[in-house]
Amino acid sequence: MRLLVVGGSGFVGREVCRQGVVAGWRVVGTYHAAEVGVPGVAARRLDVTDRPAVRALVAEVRPDAVVNTAYRYADWAVTADGAAHVAYAAAEVGARLVHVSSDALHAGRPEAYADDDAPTPIFPYGAAKAAAETAVRAIDPAAVLVRTSLILGEGSHQIQLCRDALAGGAALFTDQIRCPVDVADLAAALLELVPSDYAGPLNVAGPEAVSRAELGRLVARRLGLDPAGLKTTTAAAAGLVRPTDVRLDSARAAVLLRTRLRGVIELLAG
Repeated sequence: MRLLVVGGSGFVGREVCRQGVVAGWRVVGTYHAAEVGVPGVAARRLDVTDRPAVRALVAEVRPDAVVNTAYRYADWAVTADGAAHVAYAAAEVGARLVHVSSDALHAGRPEAYADDDAPTPIFPYGAAKAAAETAVRAIDPAAVLVRTSLILGEGSHQIQLCRDALAGGAALFTDQIRCPVDVADLAAALLELVPSDYAGPLNVAGPEAVSRAELGRLVARRLGLDPAGLKTTTAAAAGLVRPTDVRLDSARAAVLLRTRLRGVIELLAG
């Protein structure tokens, strides 16, 4: 199996590369600024906004599968246009495409979102993720679109935000509820989807919903720190338009996949 991981230097992409190598696959990982840095991975620099460059690299590598983890929070060209370029190039060589999406494309509501619920973005990043899904599905209807949530693990941006809030350097929202997932679980699920014939959206997130503030308290307990000093606020008080309660129902993934998606309490216990 020849695997191309687009965004291989990112938090999720690096773990996909690592697990792919362990599984015995020939892995090529792309990067834009920081190196991939995973032993056994052939690293290639790539700007996903450059469509000819994406096509040229994919045509050269001729992967059996492409896992696209590339995005940039405030950059439409990377998140939306880049996804379209990757999907087009993968389709040209007949590669299986696993595209990583996000719960950010939902507006938020008390009821959990099912896999097939249509996007309802309310801020630019969510709109870019929704546009990326639309482009990928139009180009390659056989692609799988993995909608995930806050990603935890060693070196996680989410864990660092909690550390910053405990140190008084940031504030965590009490009104933003998500379903955190471990990066190793997510990467394993992405690789498990490569040989499958599943197509379309699939929620791959943890089974437990917590607020960002609750996550901060769990991290404090894990680190042996006093959670009393945790700074909290609300998105409304901060003047931000962001999705609030976004719970992903991952029941379909739990049946489809062998990978067990652990809950945040288990992940941060002890």
